[in-house]
Amino acid sequence: MAGLRRTTLNCNTLIGDLGASALAESLSEDLWLRVLKTYMENTHQKKVIFSKRKSLPCIAPLLTTVEETPQIISAQVRGHFPKWLNGCLLRIGPGKFEYNHWFDGMALLHQFKVEKGTVTYRSKFLQSDTYKANSVHDRIVISEFGTLALPDPCKNVFERFMSKFELPAITDNTNVNYVQYKGDYYISTETNFMNKVDIETLEKTEKVDWSKFIAVNGATAHPHYDKDGTAYNMGNSYGQHGSCYNVIRVPPEKVDLGETIHGAQVICSIASAERMKPSYYHSFGMTRNYIVFIEQPLKMNLWKIITSKIRGKAFSDGISWEPQYNTRFHVVDKHTGQLLPGMYYSKPFVTFHQINAFEDQGCVVIDLCCQDDGRSLEVYQLQNLRKTGKELDQVYNSVARSFPRRFVLPLRVSLNAPEGENLSPLSYSSASAVKQADGKIWCSYENLYPEDLEEEGGVEFPQINYGQFSGKKYQFFYGCGFRHLVGDSLIKVDVVNKTLTVWREDGFYPSEPVFVPVPGTNEEDGGVILSVVITPNQNERNFLLVLDAKNFEELGRAEVPVQLPYGFHGTFVTI
Repeated sequence: MAGLRRTTLNCNTLIGDLGASALAESLSEDLWLRVLKTYMENTHQKKVIFSKRKSLPCIAPLLTTVEETPQIISAQVRGHFPKWLNGCLLRIGPGKFEYNHWFDGMALLHQFKVEKGTVTYRSKFLQSDTYKANSVHDRIVISEFGTLALPDPCKNVFERFMSKFELPAITDNTNVNYVQYKGDYYISTETNFMNKVDIETLEKTEKVDWSKFIAVNGATAHPHYDKDGTAYNMGNSYGQHGSCYNVIRVPPEKVDLGETIHGAQVICSIASAERMKPSYYHSFGMTRNYIVFIEQPLKMNLWKIITSKIRGKAFSDGISWEPQYNTRFHVVDKHTGQLLPGMYYSKPFVTFHQINAFEDQGCVVIDLCCQDDGRSLEVYQLQNLRKTGKELDQVYNSVARSFPRRFVLPLRVSLNAPEGENLSPLSYSSASAVKQADGKIWCSYENLYPEDLEEEGGVEFPQINYGQFSGKKYQFFYGCGFRHLVGDSLIKVDVVNKTLTVWREDGFYPSEPVFVPVPGTNEEDGGVILSVVITPNQNERNFLLVLDAKNFEELGRAEVPVQLPYGFHGTFVTI
C-alpha cells in the first residue's frame, strides 16, 4: 500500500448523541446533570482511547538465528520485475544471534538474482575465522562490539584469570556492508579486517588486513568512489602521540592480478581533539574535491576499550555520548591531502550515515541524517529489541529520531570576514555559517523535510542515485522510516520541495532501499527501488520488493519461503 495512512476521529455533538432536544427538556434538572456528567466522562475516555497509540508489535522473530539457504531457490513473482533489471542484490547482516547486541551476530550473506523478470535467492554464512572458531568451540571465542568472549571452560581458575590480561583478538565477522576495491567485492565492518567474496557463489576467497598495507587500526564500511574507481575511506590510528583520523585513498586498478588493496595510502591525518578519547564515526562525506569528516561528541574511551577484557566489559562500554562538546567539521582537499584551515562547529549531534555532499559557490554543502542524542547504540541490545508491549514501547521512546539536515561550510573565509554575519551565499538554503570572535565558524542547519516525517519516525539508511549524483547537487534521497526500532516504511524525500512519498505495508519491515537506474537515462529518479521486506508473521512470506522510483508505486515482489533476519546494508551489481 503506497502513501500515508491517516485516521480521523469524528466526534458527534452532545445533542446528536442524546437524540432530540425534546429528550433533554423531558429530563429533570438533576437527571440532566447526571447525564451530562456521564457523557463528558465517556467522551473524555473515548478521546484518551483513540489518541493513545497502540503498543508496538513484537519483532523478536526478525532478530532470531536462521538457517542458511546455500542452494539456489526460485522466488514466486507477483506483479513484474522490469526486463531491463538484470543483476544481483547483495545484502549482509547478522544471521546468528547468540550475542548481547544486534551488531554482533554472525554475518549472513544474501543474494537475490534478478534475470529477465525471474528472481532466485540464496544465502550463506560467512566462513570467517571468528565463525569457524565459535562453531568449533560451541561458544563465543572472539569478542564483538557488544559481547565479551566467554572464558575457556577447559582452563583452570588461575589460567582463566591470567587470560584476562591477554590482548583481545580482533573479530573478522564483517557483517556491515559490501564494498568495492579495484573491481573486487569485500564484506566490511569497522575493524582492520575485510573478507573478499565471490559474489556469484557467496564464498569467502581471502581475508585482508588493512594494517598490513597502511598504518590504521580499521576503516569504515562506507567508502566513497570517484568515477574512475578510485576509492576513499577513513580509518583511525592509535600511537604514542595520540589518536588520528586518517583519510585513505585506494587506486582504481590492479598492477598484478592477485592484488587486494595494494597501493593504499593515507593522504591526510587529522589529530583527535582528545588524545585518548577520539570520536566514533560510521561514515563521512565526499564532494568532487573534498573529504568532509565529522568529529562528533560520541567518544571512544581508549583506556576503557583496552582494559575491557580485564574489567569484564564489552568494547561498547567504552563508547559514551558527551554533549558538553560541540560537533566539528573537518574539510580535506582529496587531491593534495591538505587539511583546510577552517574551524567549523555546530551544536552537538550524532550522525551515522551521510546522504550526499556537493560544492556550490565556494561552499561545501553536506546533508546528513542527524540525531540530537547519541545514546542509541546502547539501546540496540537484543534483550531490548525482543521486548513486548509497554516495555518495547519504552525502549522505542528512549531512542532519538534521525532527521535529514543540511550544513553549509564556506571554504574561503578571509581574516577580514565580518563577525556575526552569515557567510553562506546560498539563497536556496536557510543553513547559516557565522564567524565568531575566536575565528571559528558556527554552523546552523537547515531541515530538509516536512513535518510529516516526524509522523514516520524520522529516516535512516539513506541512499541516492549514487552513480550519477554522488558529489553533485541533487533532489532526491530514499530511506527507511522508523515508527519501530527497525525500519517499517520506505520513504522518498524531495530535499528541494521538502515533500515525502511513503510506501508501507502493515506488519512488514523493509530494509535499506537500493536505487537502480534505468539504463541510458539521465533523470535522477529514473529507475527502481529494491528492498528486502520481512515480517515476524509466520503465515506471511518475506519478499524482494521493486518500486518505481518516480511515483513509489509497487511494480512487483518476489516471495521466498525462508526466514530472513533484519540486516544492514547492500548493493546491486548489474550483470
